[in-house]
Amino acid sequence: MKISSAEFVTSAVRKSDYPAGELPEVALAGRSNVGKSSLLNRLAVKKGLARTSKTPGRTRLINFFLINGVFRLVDLPGYGYAKVSAGERESWRKMVEGYLSTRENLKGVVLLVDSRHPPTSLDVQMYGWLKHRGIPVAVVATKADKLSRSKLLRSLKVVRETLALAEGETLVPFSAETGQGREELLEVIGRWAGILCKETVEQK
Repeated sequence: MKISSAEFVTSAVRKSDYPAGELPEVALAGRSNVGKSSLLNRLAVKKGLARTSKTPGRTRLINFFLINGVFRLVDLPGYGYAKVSAGERESWRKMVEGYLSTRENLKGVVLLVDSRHPPTSLDVQMYGWLKHRGIPVAVVATKADKLSRSKLLRSLKVVRETLALAEGETLVPFSAETGQGREELLEVIGRWAGILCKETVEQK
């Protein structure tokens, strides 16, 4: 799948704020500072599409981005940032779970984990929650360029074991710096959104 256009649509807190219509959506989830905004910018090849920050916890809304005019990528607030009140963390949790539980447009979730560290208990909890609800998940190990090939292979093994990924379940090493994993992830997203199926039919 080729991305030819990408634009910010709106930010939302509650269901009434979500964009209207039936366009398919793919959400990006992960803990704070795992690189969701950087991944989104790299996928779209558009610097500044999603704001990046060295300060974790800056994404506090659900942000919707229109891709190619035919589907949306949805940047969810990161979890696990300690320097906020318990009340604020709870409001983030309700916001994210509300979207994931009720959004009929949702076709799949890209769950980001940091390749440099084993998945946290919150990563395990999120993956288990998504699988329990029957939501398709692709796990992406970010910042892959920070590790040597041998260390990255060991890291991917740890991710698979910690999250208990079944054989064949998607795990993509990704680098926003080099573009590693971009095409593989776009293929997954395109399949969920129904774009690859349409492109195949048109090519025939």
